[in-house]
Amino acid sequence: MWVEGKDEIMQVAKKPFGAVSRGFNFYMKQERDWKVSMLRTNLTMFLYKIVLPYLSIYTMALGATGTQLGIVNSIGMVIAGILAPLGGWLIDRTGIKKIYLSGIVVLVISYLIYGLAQNWSIIIVAMIAYQVGMFISMLGDGTICGNCLKSEERTTCMAICETFGMGLLGLAAPLIGAWLVRTFGGVNVEGIRPLFFVCMIGIIITFFIVLTQISNRRWGSTGETKLNFMQGISQVFREGHNLKRMIIITALSGMQMGVAVPYIQPFAHEFKGAEEFVLGAMITANAVAPLVLGIPLGRLSDKIGRKKVIYLSMPFIASSYLMLILAPNYGFLIASGALLGFLPVSTITTGAMGRELVPPSQMGRWNRGY
Repeated sequence: MWVEGKDEIMQVAKKPFGAVSRGFNFYMKQERDWKVSMLRTNLTMFLYKIVLPYLSIYTMALGATGTQLGIVNSIGMVIAGILAPLGGWLIDRTGIKKIYLSGIVVLVISYLIYGLAQNWSIIIVAMIAYQVGMFISMLGDGTICGNCLKSEERTTCMAICETFGMGLLGLAAPLIGAWLVRTFGGVNVEGIRPLFFVCMIGIIITFFIVLTQISNRRWGSTGETKLNFMQGISQVFREGHNLKRMIIITALSGMQMGVAVPYIQPFAHEFKGAEEFVLGAMITANAVAPLVLGIPLGRLSDKIGRKKVIYLSMPFIASSYLMLILAPNYGFLIASGALLGFLPVSTITTGAMGRELVPPSQMGRWNRGY
């Protein structure tokens, strides 16, 4: 009896290790370019999460009003949205590496301008540079993800990336940021400024990772690369499926990134009294859902369909905003951050759906054309 019981215990103990082993094998069988892209994305998100709790507060501390803060974010997103289709077209035409690296260079410039800014109007330039750099570098990520991953494994792979970038690294980054802010003087301009230089150095490291480790692949035929810009975009809509509907869905789901998200930290700081460690804890809590549920929901999406997982995420996202507004104490603010972690889970699933609507040769144009 004791021997049988011991065997059962050993079998139970082996299950977690078996899951880890399967996950590792699943990761290792993927193409090298995707693995390098995943590393770049994770490091970039880690750096962004260090400074994220303080971006809007820093802008307002330099003199911006709430309305001006919205203008800063809107200008950056609009210009990036205009330039993004051109970047996607160039990827399809010339290959991925040069465009990828150019986006990373613009990110470096963005963090440098943030760090040197002396008034809020300079932040407009920094925000434009950040949005353009992020959009262009994400073109590289999206094109690789769309073409290197199998459809039945795509959401799982994207969830693995999100689990590490938004989950494991996302847990540590805000706490590191809070420690740095406290070290340099608290939640004020001079206390926040050094974070941008730390991020700039980190982004430079990712530049050399991409430069030395990723290929310059191009998906498409010679004839397709001769298409001009407008012909290239129109071809995507002729040959893709349900793309106009997908643009509407993506626009509506992405509105909150410009309308609500930039004001979460200033609201918590000004109206709820949150200081650096509470602000950091909100972002850390935001990483819990991708960490715990990212891969399981990714697998579920691959099995039962993308839309069902998106519908599942929506009530949690809505509850996050409601809890933020009504929060009577810091615990509710942190809980609100945790529920908002379903936003990246939903975004991943929507992104996976969008990448399955176009041929591989047009993936660059589509990924940020919408």
